[in-house]
Amino acid sequence: MAPVLEVGRITKAHGLRGEVVVHLVSDRTERLDRGSVLLSDRGDLKVLASRPHTDRWIVQFEGCTSREDAEALRGTELRAQASDSGDDGELWIHELIGVRVVELDGTGRGTVESVQSNPASDLLVLDSGALVPVVFVVDGPSDGVLTVDVPDGLFALFEE
Repeated sequence: MAPVLEVGRITKAHGLRGEVVVHLVSDRTERLDRGSVLLSDRGDLKVLASRPHTDRWIVQFEGCTSREDAEALRGTELRAQASDSGDDGELWIHELIGVRVVELDGTGRGTVESVQSNPASDLLVLDSGALVPVVFVVDGPSDGVLTVDVPDGLFALFEE
């Protein structure tokens, strides 16, 4: 079974008819298609309708018909199973966490603790404190190892 990932969060109610504002952290907007079901601590939430609104989404969930219903969902984390329909070569956050990072010459640089969103390129946050833009990943993750080819001096920025 595919792992369950956070795909968004309900930030607030919108209007009087039960719509909510969702901050989607996934680039898979089809997760908000009509009929999609998202998982939450409040149970499954079925999408009746959604539309983009600036950098967020306005979403109507089944059974959420009033502002009070929508307010009750404020702060709810939305989850879904990881998609396996990606292109070859795509990196998935859930596959990167816990992976060892090495340079081309085999020098170990730490383990990926998290992935930080960044406009230019997402950053691998290593347990060593280093931040590595994902654009420098050249191979992996395979066998728990991710190989990077970084510019000279990048890791020196994080050494004490």
